Amino acid sequence: MSAAAAVVERRRVSITRTRVLGIVYLLIAAFSMWWYGLQAESVQDTTFGLSGGGVEVADLRVPVRVTVIVLAAICAFLGGIQLVRGFGRRTYVVLGVVVGVFILASLTYAARGKELNLVALVNSTILRAVPLTLGAMSGVLCERSGVINIAIEGMFLAGAFTGSIVGSAAGSLWVGLLAAVLVGALLAWVLAVLAIRYRVDQIVAGVVITIFALGITSYLSARILGDPEFQYLNNPGRFQIMKIPLLGDIPVLGPILFQNNIFVYLMFILIVVVHVALFRTRWGLRVRAVGEHPRAADTVGIRVLFERYRSVLYGGMMAGLGGAFFTLGSVGRFDEGMTAGRGFIALAAMIFGRWTPVGAFGAALVFGLADALQSRLAILGAPIPSEFLLMAPYLATILVVAGVVGRARPPAADGKPYVKE
Repeated sequence: MSAAAAVVERRRVSITRTRVLGIVYLLIAAFSMWWYGLQAESVQDTTFGLSGGGVEVADLRVPVRVTVIVLAAICAFLGGIQLVRGFGRRTYVVLGVVVGVFILASLTYAARGKELNLVALVNSTILRAVPLTLGAMSGVLCERSGVINIAIEGMFLAGAFTGSIVGSAAGSLWVGLLAAVLVGALLAWVLAVLAIRYRVDQIVAGVVITIFALGITSYLSARILGDPEFQYLNNPGRFQIMKIPLLGDIPVLGPILFQNNIFVYLMFILIVVVHVALFRTRWGLRVRAVGEHPRAADTVGIRVLFERYRSVLYGGMMAGLGGAFFTLGSVGRFDEGMTAGRGFIALAAMIFGRWTPVGAFGAALVFGLADALQSRLAILGAPIPSEFLLMAPYLATILVVAGVVGRARPPAADGKPYVKE
């Protein structure tokens, strides 16, 4: 295919994507208007609670029908623009707005005549997004250097198990947290040796490590932690909420951002650190260079294999920290298979976020919100099947991976072993 023909084909695909998304937005608007707006009684209200963390704020009461109709009109307006000319580079932002509008309309209708605490919902969303964000950033660090990390799920399990055992034995949550980070780095080192030195297929190596972690943690959990004599080894406790003075008293935002456990604060710090390191430092430039064109990087003196080893180890430490959240930051004990495939969801968040820390966090919030909504709507007794909400982030990921929203391009040398000449 000639260059001119390739340009024409890309333009045709882009126009098709624009029209498909526009039609999807209009269908969402029509569904919201018909199912939510017209079926709600004109006198029904929904109360959104804005208090939390000891900070009292007046509740927000909105009329269901009017609110849903306005939200549907916003969605239809965006759909019309998308269908006619598209939003270019702002497509992802508009997609997020449409998804948010639809979720708000769903909540308004589901909670009609009842009260839903938005602060608690957002706080739950952020907590559920913590391990997904850390796992996605682990994938970002590895794949930006050219190594595919399918072993995030295994690192999650190993970190959760080790954090619980070591934290219980040492009587210190911080020691357990450090042990979880180190065991994540250990598994990452195994992945790096297999993938970089011995040039084993990286997908196979990652799957093997995940299966090994699942098997060894299940075996030890049944044989050791299942014994009443060793129950004390599975009771590390968990990090309590840390309130930042003054900031924690800010209405609405205070309880969400400044009244959380250490994992939430570490997540936000690491998002900034990793983003700046990857895109604003010489180290990040070297990492991205070996992930895009290792041969060219080698010719200018960059140690390709060393950079890949280091990035994979950093990614393993990040995944180990994410695994520690399940035990030390959430339930306070280890249960067999407790990560429930979230390592693979983190990989989807990495792709959805286009291999950037900030994008990965945004994608993780989508998954976290779906998880939080499921439990909240079940409590409200909403008529909306929770399965539909659970499907939403996965469908969005499929759209991104399939290229409907836009092409999600991985680093050019991702998954390709490098042989130094």
